[in-house]
Amino acid sequence: MRNTYQAPVLDEPDLTTGELELEERHSLRRVAGLSTELTDITEVEYRQLRLERVVLVGVWTEGSVADAENSLTELAALAETAGSQVLEGLIQRRKQPDAATFIGRGKVDELRDVVLSTGADTVICDGELSPSQLRNLEQQVKIKVVDRTALILDIFAQHAKSREGKAQVELAQLQYLLPRLRGWGDSLSRQGGGAGGGAGGGGVGTRGPGETKLETDRRRINTRIAKLRREIKAMKTVRETKRSRRSASGVPAVAIAGYTNAGKSSLLNRLTQAGVLVEDALFATLDPTTRRTAAEDGRVFTLSDTVGFVRHLPHQIVEAFRSTLEEVAQADLVVHVVDGAHPDPEGQVSAVREVLSEVGADRIPELLAVNKVDAADEETILRLKRTWPDAVFVSARSGAGIDELHAAIAERLPRPAVDMMVLVPYDRGDLVARVHRSGQVLQSRHLDDGTELRVRVSEEIAAELEAFRL
Repeated sequence: MRNTYQAPVLDEPDLTTGELELEERHSLRRVAGLSTELTDITEVEYRQLRLERVVLVGVWTEGSVADAENSLTELAALAETAGSQVLEGLIQRRKQPDAATFIGRGKVDELRDVVLSTGADTVICDGELSPSQLRNLEQQVKIKVVDRTALILDIFAQHAKSREGKAQVELAQLQYLLPRLRGWGDSLSRQGGGAGGGAGGGGVGTRGPGETKLETDRRRINTRIAKLRREIKAMKTVRETKRSRRSASGVPAVAIAGYTNAGKSSLLNRLTQAGVLVEDALFATLDPTTRRTAAEDGRVFTLSDTVGFVRHLPHQIVEAFRSTLEEVAQADLVVHVVDGAHPDPEGQVSAVREVLSEVGADRIPELLAVNKVDAADEETILRLKRTWPDAVFVSARSGAGIDELHAAIAERLPRPAVDMMVLVPYDRGDLVARVHRSGQVLQSRHLDDGTELRVRVSEEIAAELEAFRL
């Protein structure tokens, strides 16, 4: 089966940057059911990638069966976002995950039968596996096993675009990989500890390259981790400089946060025409985007889109993306976007607030924006309105409620503290423009000597206006 090559269309002036990125991403999607082997090695352009065929496994330790099924459904969405084809899903009821195999010996036998019957080539576990659990499962099911953390890291690696994003993802991957290094199979021997045959030494014939290779890999990874941390620290300084400039200008900052695929980028596009990438996929956008916009009274503020959150977000991701997530912690207002069409929106809110508290953003004023109301049923919307009476209900796709959201954001923006009446000469138009941009003009009148203004401004701007006070 072959795909006919089509030349890219260049004369598309109406496409936004996000739409172009989406086209590029879809052009690299794997195609289901196609072999990776070439029939003719010269036809390189017709090469196709085969979808990984995966079986999902979850351990239900607490909550209702609906919670366990929602978690496995989310894992399926993550797997599909990574480019896999989900064949089967298994849930094991246990008080706690098995220390040796995560799911227990009996369930491992059932899993092996499912793998054989479906022809799966990968098992994905809904949790973070220890190195020993990972090794034991692979030895018994005889195919590749990955956990939820590795799956999320793989998606991040596919979607990272900026230099900072790629460095953050690589750092998180290396931190995850370091304790899970192992030799390539049982054939590699282990390095002995001494010349004797005691407990610490392997004796004659047991020394070899296996352990030496692992130690070399560990040193290389540690060196790379140190380098990446230095690079991210330098990028963090640049980000803090930009943030301090925005803060010094007196422009309020609003951060859009929320669960992955809740519609944060779509809302940013609606509010500011930012044109960022929008896709019905988990973690579609990782790089933060900041745009300026204005309230109805003329006050300018910035809107920043941030990386999406998810239940049990890997701590490696939180740590590596800390400089990016600090955009939320430094904001004046957090617009918390909730997917109203999701089976468990309350669980999404709890997961997001948990991550926000980790980065010190739990004290920032919060405005809940329930998105996708056009896709949610009326019963769910009524329940959420009772649960969150102060929330704004919107649809980024249809535009419903966007004006109400814009007004709610403007109402919650920090207001300047100083009221004053001033007469600004006409040759100080720059000062008048700054008042309009960063303060609140309550009354304006043009006189012979200049512009008479009744304003509400910050203390910093008030000090500059003091010479013109009436």
